[in-house]
Amino acid sequence: MALVWLCLCLGLGSLLSSGCGLEFLYHNTAQVEQYLQGISKDYPAFTHLHSIGRSVEGRELWVLILGQHAREHRVGIPEFKYVGNMHGNEVVGRVLLLQLIEHLTRGYLHDLFVTRLLNSTRIHILPSMNPDGFESANRDCLYSQGRFNKNGVDLNRNFPDAFSGDNVPVREKEVVAVMEWIKNETFVLSANLHGGAVVASYAYDNSNGGQELQGDSSITPDNDVFVHLASTYSLSHGNMHKGNSCPDSKDFTNGITNGYRWYPLRGGMQDYNYVWGQCLELTLELSCCKFPPESDLPGLWEANKPALLAYMGQVHLGLKGQVLDSNGIPVQNASVEVLGRLNLCPFRTNRNGEYYRLLLPGNYTIMVTCPGHETLTETVSVPYGPDQFSALTHNFWLRKCVSSTVPGTTTCVMSRPRPTENRSAALKPSSFTALIAFTVHRLLVSLLECPHSTLVSTLVSSQNHEAKSRRNRRHKPSECGGRIRRRRCVPATNSRAGASRREKKP
Repeated sequence: MALVWLCLCLGLGSLLSSGCGLEFLYHNTAQVEQYLQGISKDYPAFTHLHSIGRSVEGRELWVLILGQHAREHRVGIPEFKYVGNMHGNEVVGRVLLLQLIEHLTRGYLHDLFVTRLLNSTRIHILPSMNPDGFESANRDCLYSQGRFNKNGVDLNRNFPDAFSGDNVPVREKEVVAVMEWIKNETFVLSANLHGGAVVASYAYDNSNGGQELQGDSSITPDNDVFVHLASTYSLSHGNMHKGNSCPDSKDFTNGITNGYRWYPLRGGMQDYNYVWGQCLELTLELSCCKFPPESDLPGLWEANKPALLAYMGQVHLGLKGQVLDSNGIPVQNASVEVLGRLNLCPFRTNRNGEYYRLLLPGNYTIMVTCPGHETLTETVSVPYGPDQFSALTHNFWLRKCVSSTVPGTTTCVMSRPRPTENRSAALKPSSFTALIAFTVHRLLVSLLECPHSTLVSTLVSSQNHEAKSRRNRRHKPSECGGRIRRRRCVPATNSRAGASRREKKP
């Protein structure tokens, strides 16, 4: 019987089967598609396969979702994603994500960590964001053939950018697909997998010289969380934490780096996720060689497996819950801000009134706002959630919110500043007059849109907002929509900043 089984496995050649295990080979796009379809068929109870779009050449961008509730989002279950092969010639991430799928599907109900993770998390895996580039890539450590998509565009320079008012001529199909994917899901934590170095890089990747620029780094309001996340991956990795894994690369202390400090770039996916997607994302560089020999793949998997698993568990950091009105109806698009962390785009609730905030253990003051109701401020003590596979659940109850026209939901009426050309998070206040005009505008909008007695609270809120803007020497983006009202923040460019440093990117 064993001989028959072996023969069946060998008969599959380089294709894979859930029974035989996944070979450490570079499978082409058709083979990967066949494998993912097989996994979805073999494990229908906790997997779901779908395409988020097509590449320029028409290849499907397949995403496999794993979890107890794989087919639909459930309130309280955080969404996590891994994206591989964004640069077509950086192939290790593509291989590792297929191996991760194999590990998770085989481990469910057999491995305690995997079982608890899939029961508490909805995991999305996109093995290849740039299948066209992969199919054209050369098997070379340094050669860049295949890096770009079919149109010759670097996908990691094609996203909207929070620090640039310029527009790219065309948003690529692969980028549009990922942007819509981010818009339609409530992603909390993410990583995109690259090659050419061994380091965990965190936001920001860009700056316009404002308050975020501290020394030679561009620091987010959630820098402590980003450093923790990057360190979690690095310290769980076989050798990343050493900081000097590649002979021709710079040394990275503890194997992590601020993206801007390494080299600035515009239009990156990492910053886009954080600013507009409310999702903290790392860029993981996982191999010195971009297209290593297949004989290196088993060792790369063993080095990265514990880190890939540990990082997914960090989606349960911090605080989660719902914002509800006095009748228990979810409030969508409410702003949930952590005092002391002034995000470019406020974190907002989704259509279920849900919010997720990744926070390290400690005491935090949370301010929840929605025009037409009272501002709510509460102090919450946050424990370390990953050990329990759950962030602390804390619901906020608001009063006097404007009723929605959609039965069963309540929505926050958001003031809509008039869109202007070149509106950007990078723009700074030009004068005190502009400041007063903006405050008056906010007040007038409140009088028109807020029928309840919120005049005083609206004025105070507006003054506080403008005081923060002056302290930051910049305007916040004009309209930072949540999951429902997406964005009118900032257009972007696909050109990179920091010409003297940009060629250091692997």
